[in-house]
Amino acid sequence: MADPKGFMSTPREEWPRRPVEERVRDWNEVYVPGALLPIISRQANRCMDCGIPFCHEACPLGNLIPEWNGLVSREDWRAAADRLHATNNFPEFTGRLCPAPCEAGCVLAINQPAVTIKNVEVAIADRAWQEGFAQPRPPERLSGRTVAVVGSGPAGLAAAQQLTRAGHTVAVYERADRIGGLLRYGIPAFKMEKRHLDRRLGQMRAEGTKFRTSTAIGRDIGAVELRARYDAVVIATGATAWRELDVPGRELAGIHQAMVYLPLADRVCEGDLEVSPLSAAGKHVVIVGGGDTGADCLGTAVREGAASVTQLDIYPQPEPGRNEDTEPWPTYPKIYRLSAAHEEARDLRTAPAADADARLFATSTLSFTGDAEGHVRALHLTEVDERRRPVSGTGRTLPADLVLLALGFSGPDREDGLIDQLGIALDPRGTIARDEDFSTNVPGVYAAGDAARGQSLIVWAIAEGRAVAAAVDRRLTGSASRLPAPIGPYDRPMTA
Repeated sequence: MADPKGFMSTPREEWPRRPVEERVRDWNEVYVPGALLPIISRQANRCMDCGIPFCHEACPLGNLIPEWNGLVSREDWRAAADRLHATNNFPEFTGRLCPAPCEAGCVLAINQPAVTIKNVEVAIADRAWQEGFAQPRPPERLSGRTVAVVGSGPAGLAAAQQLTRAGHTVAVYERADRIGGLLRYGIPAFKMEKRHLDRRLGQMRAEGTKFRTSTAIGRDIGAVELRARYDAVVIATGATAWRELDVPGRELAGIHQAMVYLPLADRVCEGDLEVSPLSAAGKHVVIVGGGDTGADCLGTAVREGAASVTQLDIYPQPEPGRNEDTEPWPTYPKIYRLSAAHEEARDLRTAPAADADARLFATSTLSFTGDAEGHVRALHLTEVDERRRPVSGTGRTLPADLVLLALGFSGPDREDGLIDQLGIALDPRGTIARDEDFSTNVPGVYAAGDAARGQSLIVWAIAEGRAVAAAVDRRLTGSASRLPAPIGPYDRPMTA
């Protein structure tokens, strides 16, 4: 700890966002470029270097947060980058996309604003690239063993990088035309510009990882054939089987899943399309679902020029602060948070009838109605009580030319045939069943990330990728692995 009184003398200060009117006219990241480094050393100085740092427990990666906070406070960026990369393959991703459960577990957060851990993390990651500290780390020798990783999201990429660095020959298979999974086609560019992803992929290629795009395992290559080609297979396809909304009028045109809508906007940013075929321009948009995917749709629709955008959340509006009785420190609390997209919607008044920013809380969709051509034109909703039961007399109608369903995901997509061709067992939730070594019921086949854990955070996906890599390395070498295993397959976030 550089300054024993830093947490008392320095207030919390976050990376400032660009003005709303400016940032909604482009797809660049929402933060002011270059505005983080001038404040970050002082912010790192707020870390108390706790004897028992609960931020470690709150983060599944086991990030050495007090260590790199102290190094940043002294502006020792090289050492800070080394400590950060010791536990996290992709800190420039998590520093932008993770909701920071580590900050909820910060000891300072018991009675003060937490240390800006997420901002410190991204500052270190970006400085590491600027200063050349993130060089490729190819293995000194090859093991002669081969591994196929199916899926190129954060879990698959983390597993691939770890296994490549251990000396195994790794090929990553991705059914889309570009590597990255939801990091590529799902996360909007205003949350993370794709240059960060491309830069990391360049590092992985230089280390020896091979990438195979536009290849769906089970369709383009048989799953049994793939297993026969490699010494081990890691399934990291994510939980992409989306949940449906079974209400009258669902068949109308203009009602789409969020993960059909968002990738098209990403393709516009990639230069593949001039305009998205599902563009919200000039339309009244309603987003069904109150989570992060819904917020991503919100920010995207605002940038596309929607006439109005409203987001429906079946849960009641959260309180502004932690409820110590139900969600005590250091658990991650459900509180009212204002994302960049919600801030934009609030300031631009995209949904005049909303309870807060663009959201209608404690509401449920009853039905849709459309015009003579069969296109949706209205969404009918009702308020619900704490048990999600309709409240009599609270029915309302919202204009809706475009409806986006952001209701979460139930498990891995089985359409390509990967799971069924191999005969992989699923658990009662519909996710891939595995043992304490991340192994499926098929010898030599492992599962990691949301495909087995279920829908979760990016830090859990990277932790799963690192842990499954250690399990695969143990099997391939027949001895203890030097690769870290930060979590087990049955570990879960802290709860009260």
